[in-house]
Amino acid sequence: MMMCNILQVENHLSIGGMKLNLAEKNVVVHGAEVMLTNREFEILYLLAQSPGRIFSKEQIYDIVWQEPYSGDYNIVMSHIHHIREKIEDNPGKPLYIQTVWGIGYRFNKNLSSSL
Repeated sequence: MMMCNILQVENHLSIGGMKLNLAEKNVVVHGAEVMLTNREFEILYLLAQSPGRIFSKEQIYDIVWQEPYSGDYNIVMSHIHHIREKIEDNPGKPLYIQTVWGIGYRFNKNLSSSL
C-alpha cells in the first residue's frame, strides 16, 4: 500500500495531481483550474490537509461554517457532491474525497505528491 505524500509549501498544498492555493483560494486538477465556491474550497482544503482522517458531517460543518452544527446533514452532503462533480474524473467513483459509510468523509491517503 502506498502512503500519502503531501507537499505543503507556505500556502500551497499539492497531492495526487491536485494543487490548492490557500492565499488565492483556487484549485488546479491535472493542470486545469477548477472553480469552487468559498465553502467548497474550505471543505476540500480541510479534508486535503489530513488525508485518511475521517471527518463527520458535524465536524465539517462546525469547522467550515464556524458555528454549531444545526442537524441538517444535506448541506454538507450537497457541498461534497458539488466538489466531486467539479474535481473528479468520475464523480460516481471518487478518487479524492471518499465516503466512509455511517461516519463521514476523508481525503484519499493513498495519493502521492505531484511535485
